[in-house]
Order: sequence, then structure tokens, then C-alpha cells
Amino acid sequence: MEKKVALVTGSGRRLGRQIAIALAESGFDIVVNYNRSRDEAMKTLSRIRELGRDAIVIKADITKGSQMKRMVEKAIEKFGQIDVLVNNAAIFPKPVKFWEISDELWDYVINTNLKGQFLCSREVVKFMLERKKGKIINIASLGGLQVWTEHIAYNVAKAGLIMLTKAMAKALAPYITVNAIAPGTIIIPGEESGEIKHIPEHKIPLKRYGKPSDITEIVVFLATKGDYITGQVIPVDGGRSIL
Repeated sequence: MEKKVALVTGSGRRLGRQIAIALAESGFDIVVNYNRSRDEAMKTLSRIRELGRDAIVIKADITKGSQMKRMVEKAIEKFGQIDVLVNNAAIFPKPVKFWEISDELWDYVINTNLKGQFLCSREVVKFMLERKKGKIINIASLGGLQVWTEHIAYNVAKAGLIMLTKAMAKALAPYITVNAIAPGTIIIPGEESGEIKHIPEHKIPLKRYGKPSDITEIVVFLATKGDYITGQVIPVDGGRSIL
């Protein structure tokens, strides 16, 4: 079977872990990236190896270009290739009024949720272009399509990621496809606080929150089959984007 390698940022915990495991189940070897959650990243590594796939754990801050360069170089040294990049790492800060957004909060959100995706993609595509093949999947958000008045920095960052997706898709064609998934509220059992449920289920057209497989199945599809899809944003939100 042809070797396939995926790099998933922020794959130590939550949705990133679920994505990494789903790709491993689909035959990918995995580069597990984390910044602070080392113990969780090692759990992800163990699970991937239980599935019979190879994996490496790399600590790197996605907001630092030098660290992204080293991470990608280590991944290439280990596996010789990166077929799929999933830009998953992100933060969802606590609600704050627009006029109370500090310089530090604004920079933190923009750097983590937009700049980091650019920095990681920039390093990975250098190797993808050499092989004239590759796929990039950005985990955006419904917050990039709608305005949430107490999460404006988040809105701007995720909207920027959606435009970055489209711009990269055009710039990197025909060899690299670039798409985004825009999740609504996804509940990961045992890993959520009440804060994330900022909209009641009954206000969602499908009357439920999402589950990890609602996202991971689309990631796997784009990673393995979606060869004629690029520059697209796929909302996975139970219908909230149509309200």
C-alpha cells in the first residue's frame, strides 16, 4: 500500500486528536503536533500506534515561523513526505465586549487562528510542490461566516482563514488542493465545558450539536477522495449558517 503521511496541528487533544486518529484509521502515518499538551499528545501517539500506523510527536508553536520550519523539516526527515496538512490548532477565547478587546488578546487570537495557519502552510507547500501533489485542509469555523458580537477577534481570524483558503487554492493549483471546514458547535465527550454551548440545541435546524465524526468523516473524504474540490468552505453546523 502506498505510504501516506498527514500532519495535524494541535492534535494532542479535542478535535485535533479525533482528526489524527481518523486519518490513522484510514491508513495515514501521522505527525502529531502540540504546543502545551504533551501528555495528551503522547496519548494520541499511543492510540495511533495501536492502530498499526507510525507517528511522531513534535512540539512547536504554530505562531513562530522558525518553529514551523523545524517541525516540517523533522517530519520530512522522519517520513520523507507530507501528503496532507490539517491546520487544526486554534483557540476560542472567552466572550468579551468589542471595546474591551485588549491589544494582547487581539494579537493572540489573530496569531493563533490565522497567522499560524499561514506559517505552517508556507513551510509544508515547499515540499508538496516538489512532489507536485498535496492537500491542505483548514479547520475554520461558523464564526468565520457569522458575526458573534462577543467573539469579534475570533470572527475576524476565522474569516481571514477562509479567504486564505481560497487564495492558497488559486495560488497552489493545479498541484495542491486547499479547502476549509467550518464547524458549528462540536461536542467531544469528556472534553467540554459549558461555555462552548453558547447556542441552545433547539435553535439549530437539526436540533442537535455536532459530534467529532461529523467533522472527521469530511476530513478523511477530502484527504483521500476530494481530488476535484479546491477553494471551498464546507459548513458542518446543523444548518446554523442558513439562519
